[in-house]
Amino acid sequence: MKRWQVWLGVVVSAIFLYPAVKGLHLSEVWYYLRTAKYIWIVPGVLVYFVGVWARTWRWHYMLRPLKQVPLARLFPVVCIGYFGNNVYPARAGEVLRAYVLKRKEGVPISASLATILVERVFDGLVMLLFVFIALPFAPSLEEYRQFVTLISLAFFAALAVFFWAAFQPDRVRGVYFRLGHPLVPARFRPRVEDMVNRFLEGIHFMSRPADVLMTFFTSVIIWLAETVKYWFVMHAFSFSVSFLVLMLMNGIVNLATTLPAAPGYVGTFDTPGIGVLTAFGVDKDLATGYTFVLHAALWFPITALGAYYMWREHVKWEEIDRTAEVLDERPRKAE
Repeated sequence: MKRWQVWLGVVVSAIFLYPAVKGLHLSEVWYYLRTAKYIWIVPGVLVYFVGVWARTWRWHYMLRPLKQVPLARLFPVVCIGYFGNNVYPARAGEVLRAYVLKRKEGVPISASLATILVERVFDGLVMLLFVFIALPFAPSLEEYRQFVTLISLAFFAALAVFFWAAFQPDRVRGVYFRLGHPLVPARFRPRVEDMVNRFLEGIHFMSRPADVLMTFFTSVIIWLAETVKYWFVMHAFSFSVSFLVLMLMNGIVNLATTLPAAPGYVGTFDTPGIGVLTAFGVDKDLATGYTFVLHAALWFPITALGAYYMWREHVKWEEIDRTAEVLDERPRKAE
């Protein structure tokens, strides 16, 4: 990965971590970590993997117009994507799983990346739904309202662009040929044109309302499963908040992790999570212990499984770190 991306992530994580560690009593945090009932993590991990399986099914559903990929073959690819997102900066796992899918199933990278971008938009919309449901009950979280407003505008704008591209692909091609085509060097034009066409193929499913509703419904299931994991891990600690608060925490935390950060979303996950809990009366030291354990429980199991599948598939990051290889898709022959 480019070094500037790594350093940008480190700086953002440091900025986020500062308010989280300021004023902490480390001895108290350590006490809560020592006395936690870690057995509650087990059902949390199990229900989390139900969500991962639902995510696999959603991607399988979105990929149907391109290729019918069996769930059993797609699940390892999804786990490899989690590994990439958790270990590399800039959500590199999205490119990684698109690359692995092409290598295993022959699905063009541009097309699968289109479905992945749509996934991210629907994930963001569900997170916003969680926040909009719960935020009115948290008047002390005013500092997040402006952030939520800005991120809402970004997600809805992206959704509008995707719908436009799905319903009017010829217009999108026309805009590309008028504005983008002249700026592309002549030797790259066939490849870029092919990428645009494959991208439009990847989001064509959005022109069918039933498919859009199914994608949204599955997204809700995915994130509710993750919130249930928050609920299970909470039982390992000596506090209790409502499921609605955990939905709010999940929403704000995952919206914050869309920002660049150090690998594993260090800081961008922890500080908003601690802030939500303290706003609802949870002691900061206790909230910190819980959030760190939750973060580790979310990070380690899926990352370990993704690393195993990456090793089994003999995938090395060097294989896709060169743009020419990542986008190695032969242009279509002229009809």
